[in-house]
Amino acid sequence: MKRWWTAAVVLGIVLLDQATKLAVKGFSLFGIEHPGMRIGESFPLIGDAVRITFVENPGMAFGIEFGAAKIALSFFSIVAAIVLAVLLRRMHQQRVAWQIQLAIALILAGAIGNLIDRVFYGVFYGEAPLFYGRVVDFLDVDIPDIHLGSFVLQRWWVFNIADAAVSCGLILLVVVGHHMPPLRQLLVRKPSAHPSEVRNAASEEHSTL
Repeated sequence: MKRWWTAAVVLGIVLLDQATKLAVKGFSLFGIEHPGMRIGESFPLIGDAVRITFVENPGMAFGIEFGAAKIALSFFSIVAAIVLAVLLRRMHQQRVAWQIQLAIALILAGAIGNLIDRVFYGVFYGEAPLFYGRVVDFLDVDIPDIHLGSFVLQRWWVFNIADAAVSCGLILLVVVGHHMPPLRQLLVRKPSAHPSEVRNAASEEHSTL
């Protein structure tokens, strides 16, 4: 496959994620005004099974809180995104199975999508300093009730496109993980030479003898 296909997957998901978040939260840009929704506002998309519910969270996926060290989460997300991008590039160079590349691309896209919220949304909306923005969530899905002792979950935690991409990527990675080469091979070793390059090198060496 061409190298650009994973970049297209990442870019497409990030653009879709940001477009839906801006549609929900609203924006004022280049003379265009879109009011968006109010925090807590909700309306049915597919009956009551799937609703659009606008919430914001300062933490991780599905509203998981990270405590007071929010800037640490932002920097960790940046490092994670860089590592994933490097892994994806090395995987292409070493012709790793496309399913593994797709899984990493989905996780990378989700990481970038939520990272944009954390880093820039606070400043863009005049709500917080750089790195202290809140993540926009809006997909509200009904599930069969889950009872674990005193804990009861009637609807899934509200999430967004980026969260969904990360979840799908992780599930795919579990399913096809046996095709994954060792991380040491991906991060340390140089990519294997293409057979044509090996033949050319052998021909050059022979000609010098």
